[in-house]
Amino acid sequence: MPSIQELVRLHTDLDDTDLAWLQLIMADWQIIADLSFADLVLWLPDRRGAGFWAGSQMRPTTGPTALVDDVVGQFVPRGRRRMLDQAWEHGRLVREGDPEWRDDVPVRVETIPVRRGDRVLAVIARNTNLLGVRTPSRLELSYLQTAADLTQMIAHGFFPPSGAQRSDHADSPRVGDGFLRVDAAGRVTYASPNALSVYRRLGVSGDLDGVALADLTRDLVPPRRRPDEETLSAVLGGRAHRDTEIGTDEVSLIVRSVPLRPRGDHIGALVLLRDVTDLRRRDRELVTKDATIREIHHRVKNNLQTVAALLRLQARRIDEPAAKAALDEAVRRVGSIAIVHETLSQAVSERVGFDEIADRLGHMVTDVGSSGERVRTRRDGSFGELSSETATALSMVLTEVLQNAVEHGYRHDGVQTGEISMTVRRLVGRLHVTVDDDGEGLPDGFDLETSTHLGLSIVRTLVESELGGQLELGPVPHARGTRVGIDVPVD
Repeated sequence: MPSIQELVRLHTDLDDTDLAWLQLIMADWQIIADLSFADLVLWLPDRRGAGFWAGSQMRPTTGPTALVDDVVGQFVPRGRRRMLDQAWEHGRLVREGDPEWRDDVPVRVETIPVRRGDRVLAVIARNTNLLGVRTPSRLELSYLQTAADLTQMIAHGFFPPSGAQRSDHADSPRVGDGFLRVDAAGRVTYASPNALSVYRRLGVSGDLDGVALADLTRDLVPPRRRPDEETLSAVLGGRAHRDTEIGTDEVSLIVRSVPLRPRGDHIGALVLLRDVTDLRRRDRELVTKDATIREIHHRVKNNLQTVAALLRLQARRIDEPAAKAALDEAVRRVGSIAIVHETLSQAVSERVGFDEIADRLGHMVTDVGSSGERVRTRRDGSFGELSSETATALSMVLTEVLQNAVEHGYRHDGVQTGEISMTVRRLVGRLHVTVDDDGEGLPDGFDLETSTHLGLSIVRTLVESELGGQLELGPVPHARGTRVGIDVPVD
């Protein structure tokens, strides 16, 4: 399905500022669809004047849809939809006409010109499913009247208003969460049952009709849990097109205000409320949980570094070369795990960017290796983000592979230099890592299946059992050295 940006660029003469105007309308048109109990379709004029392109659509959450199929991207030639043509040519709302029948459903269509200044940019078609229409309640009449005010504003170029802001909250309130109408003085003229329930939680015992909403809220909400006085008065008084968050120690609300000026003069506002108490409680729990997890990783890292330091101290007291080498290898293995936990202690999730870890492992192995000053590592490609479990196992695998290359791939005569390269590719849910060195290569008769080398045994176990991947070991094709291939699934 094409985006509105693509359709505007390909088929219309609208510029970036026109598109920004349309996008501000679309940011709030779920509200209009819900208040209208109708589907909305934004029709864009073809640059050749041949007709209209469906740029976007919105279905109501308060009633049945009139459009079963998506229409975005469809083209309607001039003359096919008379009401579209009239709204575009005359710049006025068009409501006359008999219902259209679509899939055995009667649909009332109204067309609304989208005006910006002295220009009509597009046309919005409002499609209402007439099945099951009954005498509307006071709530539904309030919805429809507010929808009529908003569509008049669109037709006269007053919506979106100057200085309108997109909602700062991903959980911005919708019509069904809590609906209020206030007059030009900021006094409540209608409150939906859900809106009344929200204020009951704040401590209101009576009705809201006739109450100055900003003054009431100021009495209920402590200063530390509400915005500055100007914002509070502007939003709850219905003078600012924006949202804000207020609450008490027990209740948190998001309030969104849409001023109404159907003919240019301010007549009041639509105010929407949403009780987000449970959402904020979960947010606090997640923040606490994340902080606890990061602290655990930090402590694990410190403990592993302590273990590595003890092993290093023990190695210094041993004269037996084989035992000393074994302890040095243990220090490197513990250190590789500590690097992962150090990175996790600084992350906001249980996933880490592995590139930094891989680079640090390369430096660690070559710096402490017997040929550290003569062999360097290089990485080509990115590991991306990995889960903590994958990162821990893969860090040990790379430590062993790099250490084997340093220890066994190069002569230790103080002359030879070399390079170990890591080539990384992520393709279709799998991670492919190739480690090539330019050292002496594998000894004659080497067989991975029968090898008893501890480091290779650790690598095979981690790759095949822990990571569920595949390990290959052989010569570098058409060159000197050894190649290790690692292929593991990643999410």
